[in-house]
Order: sequence, then structure tokens, then C-alpha cells
Amino acid sequence: MADRVVSAGIQGVSGALRMPLYHQIFLILRQQITDGLHEYDALIPGEQELAETYDVSRITAKRALDELAAEGLVVRERGRGTRVRYRPKARAFKSSMDGLLENLMAMGLETEVKLLSFGYVPAAEEVAAALSCPIGQEVQRSVRVRSVERQPFSFLTTYVPADIGRRYDASDLANRPLLSLLERSGVQVDAATQTISATLADAGVAGHLGIEAGSALMKINRIVKDRGGRPVEYITALYRPDQYQYRMVLSRVRGETHNTWTPSQDAATNLKD
Repeated sequence: MADRVVSAGIQGVSGALRMPLYHQIFLILRQQITDGLHEYDALIPGEQELAETYDVSRITAKRALDELAAEGLVVRERGRGTRVRYRPKARAFKSSMDGLLENLMAMGLETEVKLLSFGYVPAAEEVAAALSCPIGQEVQRSVRVRSVERQPFSFLTTYVPADIGRRYDASDLANRPLLSLLERSGVQVDAATQTISATLADAGVAGHLGIEAGSALMKINRIVKDRGGRPVEYITALYRPDQYQYRMVLSRVRGETHNTWTPSQDAATNLKD
């Protein structure tokens, strides 16, 4: 069977962006490759086709392909075109929504953590609202990066009430999951609420996650409470979408007047390396 060049999900580039056109094309192609739209050893569009597709010069298209090659995502061979050399790996953490806290504990035990900062700060308005404490009250703040097989996938900023935070120190947090430290400290963790959104990586976060500044990230804000309903942890987690996925299985529920979708117990989080 003859090789087939795949052109999937065409996205535009813009000279109005503060980013070179060749780099915009590189980011689009890289995303397509890591998303699996171009399989291993598949041909991707060459210089001429990219130049026509994105209305750029052939030199610009060549620079985009050269960047892909420099990252080891493709190999360029004279007379054979540009072929994908990326093999996505598939490893996942899976659990039901009912096991959310246990799932978070498992992630903490099965990944490596680098503690970037640890200390005590006055609670800003957002933090105070999340922890149900006065603005300016002292809270513990930590910043960590989690990795799996030396590949960083999450950037975590966590706040804990100071009276709880002083029951462990920085060395503890660098070696054990926070939820396990809370429970060791006598906190009976009972529930969590979270919101999921998206954001862009600033230069600092991008450097720690090994991505380009401005790359898209999944953002999760989570408030963990004890059995008395007291907030004991507020965390903002930024995830690389190529490494972490949040999957939810929905069931169709039929009502008297209309049908709705509702989460099933198979909803899960997936961590890919």
C-alpha cells in the first residue's frame, strides 16, 4: 500500500500573534503528532504542502519541520519525505468519582515530586475564601512539580491552614503525599470539590514543565474538607494536557419531560507518560 500523507484538523496561523509563523506551524504539527493524529512512521505534509496550506513561504514551512526534527518528533529524509518518530506511551491512573481522594493518594505515591518552595504567607482574598478564614491570616504555601518517569506533568500550588501545616515540615512534603500527611496529623479527610478549566503557561511554569510559554494547560482548583466540613487544603493544579486527562463516563437518564446526561461511577482520571 502506498504511503499516505495525512492532513488533519487544519488550524490557521496569524502574523498578528507575537510568535513567528514557522513556530506557530511547529506547535500545530507537534500537537497533532502527540495527539496521535499522525501515527508512528506516517508521512506528514512536506514543505510545499505546508506552504500552501498555511499561506506561508516554503522557507517558513521548512523551519517548522526542522523544529520538529530537532525535538526528535520526526525524521527528514531526502526523497522519502518527513516521517513521524513519536510513539505515545499509555499508562493511566483510573478510578471512579467515588474514589477521588483515594485516587489522588495513589497518584502521590506513584509519582515523584520536587518541592520548589515551602513557607507561611498571609492568605490572599481567593485563598481566604477557599479556606474559610480571614484575609491576611497565616497559611502554609507550597509549590511542587510532579513527574512520572522523570517527565514533569503537573505544577501544584497548595495552601493549608497554619495550625495544620505546622504538624509537618518541608522534608515531609518532599517525600510523602500531602493527603497522607494531613491524615497522619489527625485530619479526617472526608470530601473534595473541584472545578476544571484551562489556562496558558507563563514562563515560570513552562520552564518547570518542559513546555513552551503560552502552551495550553488544564487547570484544576480543589478544596479538600475534613469530616466537620472545615477546608483543610486549597490547591491549584496545572496539568500538561498531553500527560494528564480527566475522563468522565456519562449515562443517559430519561425523564418525564426531557432526557439528561449524568456522570456514571466509571468517571476517571488518566495520567499518561
